[in-house]
Amino acid sequence: MLLSILSVQGGAAIAKGLFPVLGPAGTASLRIGLSALILLLAVRPRLSRLTGQQWRAVVPYGLALGSMNFLFYCALARIPLGLAVTLEFVGPLSLALLGSRRWLDALWAVLAAAGIALIAPWQGRGLDVPGIGFALAAGACWAVYIVLGRRTAAALPGAQAVAIGMLFAALPVVPFGLGSGQLLALTPWLLLLGGLLALFSSVLPFSLEMQALKTMPTRTFSILMSLEPVAAALSGWLLLHEQLTPAQWLAVACIVVASAGATLAGR
Repeated sequence: MLLSILSVQGGAAIAKGLFPVLGPAGTASLRIGLSALILLLAVRPRLSRLTGQQWRAVVPYGLALGSMNFLFYCALARIPLGLAVTLEFVGPLSLALLGSRRWLDALWAVLAAAGIALIAPWQGRGLDVPGIGFALAAGACWAVYIVLGRRTAAALPGAQAVAIGMLFAALPVVPFGLGSGQLLALTPWLLLLGGLLALFSSVLPFSLEMQALKTMPTRTFSILMSLEPVAAALSGWLLLHEQLTPAQWLAVACIVVASAGATLAGR
């Protein structure tokens, strides 16, 4: 699980290095396109045997997955990695708290709101406002992706669901990548980096998480997932030389504690 988290954040650092040449749309297109190709070759799903119910489950799941990745890269192009992941985490955290009536869950909601308040540029300067918006929109797509993922997992085996879903994830992303014209700048070296990006951001984490879930309780898995904002902040500091202010580190801590607390207290 920890290797999966490190892999995802390392992949995000590679992606940010590609932005000056390919832009967020081109980088997202390259990652999702190569990930879909690798997974389709590895899994070899039989598309002709899918039922109508399975298509209705996997297509929206893939579209949500693609939108989530594209919006996250748009955020990553504007704000530090640690803050982008922290704000994106608000989506699944809100989903976990939705409909709760216990006072303890109100505490986690207040902590998460405090984290967002600490990040927000109230004076109209400093942090990029569109970047914050993109990260929160990616978080909303993440919440939708979780809901649709449960439905898809019930309709299809896990490996097939991910492989076919990744194919449809390209639909909301690749048109922007082609429209930007930046994919024309692809070189063999950039293609190699794109392959590493697909490996570290999609193929390897999915495989490691599936392995972890075979032996780990779901609650433990979710608590460890709450470490992602911290891992992202440290990855941004070590690999991208991004610095967070003390208030921003406090914001990361608030949302991590809220996420872990909501998981521990959940049913």
